[in-house]
Amino acid sequence: MSISTKSFGKTKEGTEVTLYTITNKNGFRVGALDYGAVIVNLIVPDKNGKEDDIVLGFDDVAGYEVNGCFFGAFIGRHGNRIGQAKFELNGTTYELEKNDGENNLHGGTPGYHQVMYKASTTENSVTFSRVSPDMEQGYPGNLDIQLTYTLTDDNELKIDYKTKSDKDTLCNLTNHSYFNLKGHDGGTITGHKVWIKANGFTATSDDLIPNGEITDVTGTPMDFRTKKALSKDIEADYRPLVIAGGYDHNYVLDKADGVLEKVAEVSEDTSGRTMEIYTDLPGMQLYSGNFIVKEDGKNGTVYTKRTGVCFETQFFPNSVNVPSFQSCVLKAGETFTSTTIYKFI
Repeated sequence: MSISTKSFGKTKEGTEVTLYTITNKNGFRVGALDYGAVIVNLIVPDKNGKEDDIVLGFDDVAGYEVNGCFFGAFIGRHGNRIGQAKFELNGTTYELEKNDGENNLHGGTPGYHQVMYKASTTENSVTFSRVSPDMEQGYPGNLDIQLTYTLTDDNELKIDYKTKSDKDTLCNLTNHSYFNLKGHDGGTITGHKVWIKANGFTATSDDLIPNGEITDVTGTPMDFRTKKALSKDIEADYRPLVIAGGYDHNYVLDKADGVLEKVAEVSEDTSGRTMEIYTDLPGMQLYSGNFIVKEDGKNGTVYTKRTGVCFETQFFPNSVNVPSFQSCVLKAGETFTSTTIYKFI
């Protein structure tokens, strides 16, 4: 187990950016930047021992400074969507950036994936820390953030979040890595086979805002309780799929509250790679990369629609405006912790 550092260039403001790479005994490697705490690469051997980078991303800082698709991104202060880009907390209405039609998506500007972090390391982990100041992106409270990436010899990429605020605020953090188990340059992911431990998903309006209704997956194209290829139903004439252009839905995970459990699995036959997803949060967004148009990615690769798939663990989208959903409000002085694991078997 080892960790190494190297320069990844400079931001447009001239700030030096460092790439931290963790390597385990099996040759797995994960690389992350102190700019945005983004995951830049994840090197995983296939069934024949061939190493491939299986996450989408960019070769330079300039790509991550734009990063409209959120490749590898650390998302906060609130991942996913908030309807009408506003919420009420303790009698005060907070207005957010309308960056997704009339709604707010992934926090606002600056994104948590577009700022610098202080880094500290152990032999198999890197922790990125920062204080998100009061009213950054429109959210109350100075939020003290610690995000730790750990690579274990059991081939687990473990993501630990720890935050604390001096005011009541929202805290819904996630990772937006796009996976392609054939390799980041492997083309479309519709042949990937997915299993999700969920009996329902959060129904949405036409602009993808949950309204509180939970739709049973039984008998619908949304049912992944039996493992199936994404291609099987992704083009189905089913309104939730049509309005989202494919899968872009929050699954209501069938799990105990607050307990870290396996909630999903994805595999790809030609590479033989299988990845399990674990979380202690109540929801997970399955996103099939429907809105990737043309992105110039790593090593000259051009990413297009459905060339990566995301498994974003989370509190339900728009939960702050839906009383029946579990709250993502973090009370002043309390510590929030959460863990997500991507494990390769």
